[in-house]
Amino acid sequence: MWAEDDLGLGAPPCLESYREPIDDRVYRMYHGTSREAAEKIKREGFRPSSNGMFGRGVYLSRDLQKASRYPLNLPENQRVIVRVKVNVGKVKKIDFQGHPMQKSWHDHGYDTAWCPPNCGMVPSGLEEDCIWDPRRITVIDVIHPNLWAEDDLGAGAPPCLESYREPADNRVYRMYHGTSREAAAKIKREGFRPSSDGMFGRGVYLSRDLKKASKYPLDLPENQRVVLRVKVNVGRVKKIDYQGHPLQKTWHDHGYDTAWCPPNCGMVSSGLEEDCIWDPSRITVIGEIFPKQ
Repeated sequence: MWAEDDLGLGAPPCLESYREPIDDRVYRMYHGTSREAAEKIKREGFRPSSNGMFGRGVYLSRDLQKASRYPLNLPENQRVIVRVKVNVGKVKKIDFQGHPMQKSWHDHGYDTAWCPPNCGMVPSGLEEDCIWDPRRITVIDVIHPNLWAEDDLGAGAPPCLESYREPADNRVYRMYHGTSREAAAKIKREGFRPSSDGMFGRGVYLSRDLKKASKYPLDLPENQRVVLRVKVNVGRVKKIDYQGHPLQKTWHDHGYDTAWCPPNCGMVSSGLEEDCIWDPSRITVIGEIFPKQ
């Protein structure tokens, strides 16, 4: 349920958890918490825990999956991960219970205590870091759980073409449509109704990108949304990849059945793929995807 997007060039590295951090380097780390606590951290910064395995400090991990388990008493869909960059300063490796500096490392001039993975100090066996001074930590952003995942449709399911690939004419592809639960039930009974207008004018707006579909409707809480999984015979496809394209709203008048907006072409703020289907009879609902609880 937890995955990291690409932060691009210049992002601080996330050192493999088994590698010892080098003094005074900057690394990417993670802190699992509640949504409310994450907002407070973004406003006010981290507050060190008064105690823990290494005593006082801010507890982080370079392991995203470890951070995603916290807080332990909170359901996964209510957790978030604060992604941070940390100047680790002087680092002390502490790799067994009862280490002479386990809780006094800062008194000996160290800024970070590092627990390597699989050293026997924690039941999970995952890496952990304790940072003495919160000022060494800068929040980059917040990662939310990916509550939307698709089950295996088995043999014979229509393919979901990668979003960057241009759909071939007259092929059948798997696509997605985000909506409310009430609207989904109506679509299943009566079929899709084309929007009267939109980026490509009239049509049914879908995406081959489940992540994009899961964001809609924008004004509805995630736990009230549903994604309809559909198969679509795309007919004749027109690629429209910039605002002001001469066929942006007249593609159907020129004999096309589907308008296709490729990802990262500048037409939509999310940069995600979109398809507009003129004739709803080309679309068949094959299932529903609900957010994981």
